[in-house]
Amino acid sequence: MNNKAVIAMSGGVDSSVAAYLMKQRGFDCIGATMKLFANEDIGISREHSCCSLDDVEDARSVAYSLDIPYYVFNFSDRFEKDVICRFIKAYENGLTPNPCIDCNRYLKFDKLYIRAKELDRDYVVTGHYARITKGENGRYLLKKALDDTKDQSYVLYCLTQEQLSHTIFPLGELTKAEVRKIAEENGFVNARKADSQDICFVQNGSYADFIAQYTGKDYPSRDFLDEDGNVIGRHKGVIRYTTGQRKGLGISAEKPLYVKSVNPADNTVTLSYESGLYSSIVKADNINLISVPKIEGEMRVKAKVRYRNKEQWATVTQHGDTVTAVFDEPQRAVTCGQALVMYDGDIVVGGGTITSFLP
Repeated sequence: MNNKAVIAMSGGVDSSVAAYLMKQRGFDCIGATMKLFANEDIGISREHSCCSLDDVEDARSVAYSLDIPYYVFNFSDRFEKDVICRFIKAYENGLTPNPCIDCNRYLKFDKLYIRAKELDRDYVVTGHYARITKGENGRYLLKKALDDTKDQSYVLYCLTQEQLSHTIFPLGELTKAEVRKIAEENGFVNARKADSQDICFVQNGSYADFIAQYTGKDYPSRDFLDEDGNVIGRHKGVIRYTTGQRKGLGISAEKPLYVKSVNPADNTVTLSYESGLYSSIVKADNINLISVPKIEGEMRVKAKVRYRNKEQWATVTQHGDTVTAVFDEPQRAVTCGQALVMYDGDIVVGGGTITSFLP
């Protein structure tokens, strides 16, 4: 392999410091910002996304200070198809997606990696907080960041052996405070820049408003149901609800009610008390395994069903492209469309998309 790398530069402090560290290691670097969408096309103002002109200029400024070439790659067509449209389709079908995983799968470590090879660059470098090592069995391993509060390994479980072998995460052993200190010491314009929001193309966290505005569709109201199928109210369109949700229901009850399931086939939303939200058996498909080529028999792991959750003990088995996890303790508000990610200590075993769950 050569020592040439493409640094994915979003304009934020993390990717800027990643570029600096690679330059310090003696790599021949170029900086690249992925233009994923035009803000005006999705109805958000320039300061609210990673595709703003300000972010491009911040990335360009850092690249200039590091004396590395800088490019902007227009991947908007691929982003619309593989991230935005998948996001919308998921909500329309009663699922709750994680578009950051799709962006990593289809853009950062696929489209950008292909562009890197075209430019004779052997590595893609990002500012993710995670680590890559090589195991005794010769497989590349994805590990948690040393800073557990910033660890992003959950959204990276989709990386293949090929992609891991050509990816570098320079921030995996640093804390956020250390990263900002490096940026300040080097006079980067974004040293104190706030972290970007979770979903770059959704303003103010209103997923449903974004979907309605983007598609121009009307998502009609219909019935809220209790667990016995009785009508107990009217919802405002299925795209506005996700499993475990409590706010915005507008239903009076003796105890708080939560969304138990979203049923787009008949345009209903089922509510329950909190006790009805727990599941012990979780199935996921479209799996990607990293530390092992296949799960043989039963495997004890720690797993989590949401990005912000802590891992919990489970026994997992594999059947074809499906993994079944039986948790020692029931998990709250398991949601189809989210990812089941499995860990062996700080090593990511793999993960997949949740398709069903049982008590």
